Amino acid sequence: MTSQSETSPVALVRQTTIQTQRLLLRWARNPITVLEALFIPCLLLVMLDIVVGGQIERFTGENALSSSVPMVAIVGALSGAVASGVLLGRERDAGLLARFWVLPVHRASGLASRILAEGCRILLGTVTVVIVGLLLGFRFQQGPLAALVFLLVPVVFGLAFATIVTAVAVYTAKSSLVEGITILTSLMMFFSTGFVPLVAFPTWIQPLVRNQPMSVAVDAMRGLADHGPVARPLMLTLAWSAGAILLFAVPAAIGFRRASRR
Repeated sequence: MTSQSETSPVALVRQTTIQTQRLLLRWARNPITVLEALFIPCLLLVMLDIVVGGQIERFTGENALSSSVPMVAIVGALSGAVASGVLLGRERDAGLLARFWVLPVHRASGLASRILAEGCRILLGTVTVVIVGLLLGFRFQQGPLAALVFLLVPVVFGLAFATIVTAVAVYTAKSSLVEGITILTSLMMFFSTGFVPLVAFPTWIQPLVRNQPMSVAVDAMRGLADHGPVARPLMLTLAWSAGAILLFAVPAAIGFRRASRR
């Protein structure tokens, strides 16, 4: 009877909910995660608006926040995923994952709870960035449905990136390797259409900048909030996200299982 309850859908939902609450509470009590997911993105948005916002508006004639708010929301999702990956590695090294593995819980609840907690964290971070953007002058011009999709784009993109981070975190014993992913996210930010308009980049690098994952996500969110094409960048964002999940989901699941049985 006990075995059935441990593998039933009801047990999966109940135990996933409990472990999601544990993760969210642990992240909320960790200053690094709070800084990476909430404070630093908002500070970055304010700094961008002060330092380069006026210059971009004079250059393009458009509100720079229409690009910087989506970019900062994406950056917050990615940087928070890295912080969560570091904490995952620490839980593995401390034996916490192994202790959960020997408990009578549904085997899928551990990984499912991390996916759900990541989605909640990314959504909260995105809403926080949007609130700061609204205070600075950012506005939604395409209606409530478009605004809802706007909020969901970082969630989808961030979960795909979190899959990559999880795969790296469960296979390496060095947190510095996980933290090194921030170099990649920084390059993606500086060479994206959210940082400066595409025409500001040299001609030879424009195709790369235009089609790299962060740029297409920013372009989709800009179109959903203000103006511009939506279909192409949104489809590319979904394609990049689906590709990352397809490539790294199985290694992440296998690595998480191995890390839990150490």
